[in-house]
Amino acid sequence: MSFLASFFGRKTSAPVARDRLQILLAHERAGEGQSELIAKLQEEILEVIKRHISVDQDKVQIKMDRGTGVSMLEIDIEVPETRPAVKTA
Repeated sequence: MSFLASFFGRKTSAPVARDRLQILLAHERAGEGQSELIAKLQEEILEVIKRHISVDQDKVQIKMDRGTGVSMLEIDIEVPETRPAVKTA
């Protein structure tokens, strides 16, 4: 019976499940590297901003959204108001 099943039958579920699991694991592993990259970008962006503007850490909101094939890093910073220096002649 298994001889005829090899010609006319479907694949057994074990190899199909194994293939799907391998694809899922590869996808998750690829995503882990990206989350480390996004965390590093977040740190570096904040460092650069702090070099130029004094920012209160409580006024910084960071949000990360992950979609299908897309990661979005959103940083909201409340910048203190600066007044231009008055020039005297």
